Amino acid sequence: MTDSYLDEGFLLDKKVGVNQPKRMENCKILLANTSMDTDKIKVFGSRVRVDAVSKVAELELAEKQKMQEKVKNIVAHGCNVFINRQLIYNYPEQLFADHKVMAIEHADFEGIERLALVTGGEIVSTFGCPDKVKLGTCDVIEEIMIGEDKLLKFAGVPLGEACTIVLRGATQQILDEAERSLHDALCVLTQTVKEPRTVFGGGSAEMLMANVVRDLASTVAGKESMAVEAYAKALQMLPTIIADNGGYDSCELVAELRAAHKSGHITCGLDMQLGRVGDMQKLGITESYQVKRQMVASATEAAEMILRVDDVIRAAPRKRAPDHGH
Repeated sequence: MTDSYLDEGFLLDKKVGVNQPKRMENCKILLANTSMDTDKIKVFGSRVRVDAVSKVAELELAEKQKMQEKVKNIVAHGCNVFINRQLIYNYPEQLFADHKVMAIEHADFEGIERLALVTGGEIVSTFGCPDKVKLGTCDVIEEIMIGEDKLLKFAGVPLGEACTIVLRGATQQILDEAERSLHDALCVLTQTVKEPRTVFGGGSAEMLMANVVRDLASTVAGKESMAVEAYAKALQMLPTIIADNGGYDSCELVAELRAAHKSGHITCGLDMQLGRVGDMQKLGITESYQVKRQMVASATEAAEMILRVDDVIRAAPRKRAPDHGH
């Protein structure tokens, strides 16, 4: 994972067509979702009958002329890069190469949507009105190597913040886990942008809530106080889990953290780098308020749903009849 890095630019896991330039500068990009194969009869059971082989050649010639006209209309947009969501077959690929146009085929829907966003272009399906089509732009498109894979790099896109995170690992399982962790982190950042308020991490917020709830339990009469105390104990479990995951003595660390909060140091949390209680404000360890609030609310709702269950009925598994083979 140490070889993973952040690349400035947009990376597309595709290759350039045959006999086409591998590098293009001052790119004008036409993004399309159109069929680049010859029009085939798609009615089930239909067939074309001819009385001579020359008629078949005439049909093929008509198909080629139609494709030439389509490529001519595409080139008329003034683009030097053509990216299509669907396949580009050999003949149109050759025509694009003759016009010095870089053609990229089979960019999936998600990829072409992101390209439209970062390059500032529009996805089109018809090419009759070039003046109404907005082309995407970027400084350089080039083919690069990452490990043994070839990818296309779009550098200098109008959306300057566009970048790509390249993950490299020894096994597919490591890559999947890293991707999930990265996705979770990006989701937290998204929520933090929408709700900029933060709370201190390292179990500080949970211990603060647990102490407040525990103090509230002492003022509640009857059996309800036991439920309130159990809720406080559940909140206190998160610092315990943090310490256990770090490989430290959770009992000692949680006791020190509880004592620090009781003495008024409410910004204290668990410093897993040194394995002790530290000041989260000085260390700069914070968490999203929105994520923390949703986590507590979801856990509370789940506990309420479980408590509402009076009993669980389990049906006995169906007995299989003995198989008397012959």
